Amino acid sequence: MDDTDVHPLLSAYLERRESLLRYFRVRLRSDEAAEDLVQDIYLKIVDRRVETIDNPVAYLYRLGTNLMLDRIKVRRRAEARDAQWRGAHVSDIGGDQVVDEVPADQATAAKQQLSRVLEAVEAMPPAAREAFRLHKLEGLSHAETAAAMGVSRSSIEKYMMASLKLIVAKVGRWP
Repeated sequence: MDDTDVHPLLSAYLERRESLLRYFRVRLRSDEAAEDLVQDIYLKIVDRRVETIDNPVAYLYRLGTNLMLDRIKVRRRAEARDAQWRGAHVSDIGGDQVVDEVPADQATAAKQQLSRVLEAVEAMPPAAREAFRLHKLEGLSHAETAAAMGVSRSSIEKYMMASLKLIVAKVGRWP
């Protein structure tokens, strides 16, 4: 393959790879993170043969910046989720972190109750089971569930009442 076969965007990447590395190394404060990011840029552009980019160099930096910001958002969400979990499940006792765990008997009882709920759900007629899944597990409203199933809202309400009665009969009460 000669230089005329190389897409302008890929050509710009190959010419500017070291500059991209330096640019993102400073922003990410990590050689490894910059390498990964520049590799991701390559993976995003390597098969881009159709589209013409007016300013390939600017495009590469914008693409890299967007990828970097996405990574930062993902990392921050993970850190927040981990901090929230630690706040809910970890106690600090005398400088030592101790994980708060549910007593074994409560965990066993919860597993048994879940098993009974799942048995009740499996015993439901298909339409009621689907309504239950969409409403209770997927979080759709009655109107959204009705639209998804192509039935009336009152049908969904009837399915839900029947489903909950069946679960209460099997489990004793809704968990």
